[in-house]
Amino acid sequence: MSVIDSTLFPVKEVPIFKDVVTHNLGTHDKNGRSGYKFIVREDTGQILSCMSDDYKLVTNKQIIDAAVPTLNKLGAEVREAVSLANGQRTVYKWIMPKEFIKIDSKDIMNPEIIIKNSYDGSLQIHILAGAFRLVCSNGMIIGKTISNHNYKHNVGNTRLDNLEEVISKVIAKTKAEGSKLPKLKDTKLNELHIIDLIKLFPSTMSEFLTQYLIANKPKTYWDLYNVATYILTHRMSRRYTTTHKLEAQIYPSIIKWAKA
Repeated sequence: MSVIDSTLFPVKEVPIFKDVVTHNLGTHDKNGRSGYKFIVREDTGQILSCMSDDYKLVTNKQIIDAAVPTLNKLGAEVREAVSLANGQRTVYKWIMPKEFIKIDSKDIMNPEIIIKNSYDGSLQIHILAGAFRLVCSNGMIIGKTISNHNYKHNVGNTRLDNLEEVISKVIAKTKAEGSKLPKLKDTKLNELHIIDLIKLFPSTMSEFLTQYLIANKPKTYWDLYNVATYILTHRMSRRYTTTHKLEAQIYPSIIKWAKA
């Protein structure tokens, strides 16, 4: 069984009619439909969200079926497939083992492709770049807006037929963005940014993060970057939305602090 399979549960749309609608959902059409629908997980019967009829349901299976042929062609290997909030949101990660971002002769990173989807309207279909550090198995999203692409869940506005082109562009931009990473290793750390890093993390992590920083004594922004990625990858649950949101903040913050 593939790590992806558990995220491919069937999902359906269920129209909401006026006899089950609260006054907050507005008017009804002549057929009694409210203009809203439930997004329902069929294997459990769980209602994942209530969306307007303008919302276009694109299932995880549709995305995987569209993306995997291209990813296989590129030699990508799935590293993570995580459902969040009982399946309302999903994050996939593929590593590119034949592509490299070289920090120095001993430190190598592989580009990653990250694809996100949601059934609750909280995320567009999101394709973005990441990097995976071989030395310690730390993963990190790199780039903020440089290496990503969105598909909106709007009727008539969700096309997946250009995924191959999008994925290829994201990989190319990832490698270009990755050229900034060696500078982090050569830039001395301003210790005030250690405090800034701690502030980015949830308060529940502050004590552990502080002790970890004391033990590891980061001297450069590359050191600080790897402290952050270690905590995110190995000490915070991959099933929490907070982890994934924070993951997207770390790289641009450290690049900004280092002026890379």
